[in-house]
Amino acid sequence: MAGHSKWSNIKNKKAKGDAARGRVFTKLGRELAVAVKSGGADPATNSRLYDVIAKCKAANMPNDNIQRGIKKAAGELSSINYESVTYEGYGIGGSAVIVEALTDNKNRTAGDVRHAFDKFGGAMGLPNSVMYMFDRLGVIAAERTPELSEDAVMEYAIESGADDVIVQDDVFEIHTAPSAFSAVRNFLEGKGMEFLSAEIELIPQNYVTLEGDKLETFNKMLSLMDDNDDIQGVFHNVDLPEDEEQQF
Repeated sequence: MAGHSKWSNIKNKKAKGDAARGRVFTKLGRELAVAVKSGGADPATNSRLYDVIAKCKAANMPNDNIQRGIKKAAGELSSINYESVTYEGYGIGGSAVIVEALTDNKNRTAGDVRHAFDKFGGAMGLPNSVMYMFDRLGVIAAERTPELSEDAVMEYAIESGADDVIVQDDVFEIHTAPSAFSAVRNFLEGKGMEFLSAEIELIPQNYVTLEGDKLETFNKMLSLMDDNDDIQGVFHNVDLPEDEEQQF
């Protein structure tokens, strides 16, 4: 769901199956609605909407779906009342977990999140109980191909003002300050780069390792949270093995 230097941990990567893809699109549709309500239906004058549209495209959401979501939100502004809520807590083994949600019923969502923590050996915490363990960064992931060389990506990153490039076997990760995220993404798009993912992430400063039953329990908690339409993202500091990460 979230991870530093590990593409398979990034949210909204290639969804497996129609059900998983449908959940992603439902959550993105909610983000579109909130963006439209905050600044209108024109991405040229609403930077938040512009960023959400880019996120939708990175998740392979069809343009028709995006436009329908924008029009629906623009026509129903009076009835849309999603609020952004962040929950913090501890998973099994003392792992740190941050849950970001958009909800029209905070009591329902808080109850669902608390239930997920409690059911799988964790506990919901107070605000700022684990947030200090994470850094908020823009993370742009692009597939490594013969046409996209490491030298070119490094050069683009420097020119765009990005902070760091992490080179993996199959993916380049470009990291930026949140304030520079949109400008860096636009610059890279202008160079013809296509993204697997492009969004603001909470990156843990350090990782913990879970094994055996504890790892299985932690993954079950992630799955339950991922299935909840109110929950937009889950960030944690567990160093998931690649075969486990691919589930999320």
